[in-house]
Amino acid sequence: MAESEPGDEVARSELRASHDDRDRVVEMLRVSAGDGRLTAEELDERLEQAMTARTYGELARLVADLPAAGTAVSPATAPQVKDVVRIDTRSGHVKRVERWVVPQRMEVKVTSGHVLLDFTQAVITQPTLKLDIDVRSGHIKLLTRPGIVVDADDVTIRSGGAKVKAPWGSGGPVDLHIAVTGRVGSGHFVARPRNRNFWQWLTRQPKPYMVAAR
Repeated sequence: MAESEPGDEVARSELRASHDDRDRVVEMLRVSAGDGRLTAEELDERLEQAMTARTYGELARLVADLPAAGTAVSPATAPQVKDVVRIDTRSGHVKRVERWVVPQRMEVKVTSGHVLLDFTQAVITQPTLKLDIDVRSGHIKLLTRPGIVVDADDVTIRSGGAKVKAPWGSGGPVDLHIAVTGRVGSGHFVARPRNRNFWQWLTRQPKPYMVAAR
């Protein structure tokens, strides 16, 4: 796949697919096999390819010869990805949670507030996020899952701290590489997986995302 020049819009077929996108294609393949449109061998082969597909284009090719293929995975409905998102908080709280679209670059400045970036359900459409941070007296927290790698080696630490903890079940395919740069003054930067709540711990439920992501 040829790399696009800076500022060029990424072709929609090259945007990264989510788990939900893969699940929709898998369901369509199973229905088509039940209708007699795919043999058992074809179903097994396409299911394997669907589970490892990385882009909308790869998924679209698996259902291109099936009826209503466009309703299963349509690049035209792919989320719009911003080049850069800037967050500047002085003494407040900022959150990005649930199905927010991860941009190509983020600039986060925290004077004395708190910023939470929850990537566990985020819409990931490109392999890398460049995250530039400036923490003076607050906190930046990243919640991750298997398939998300955080690299904070280039962060300058003064009197604060930075801690990165890999999720359980890491070691599989990488969906997103977060390259962190910038500085931490007297605040803190933390990247870790989501913890169980008290009830989940009490009932000994598995840790979130303990099984490696598909």
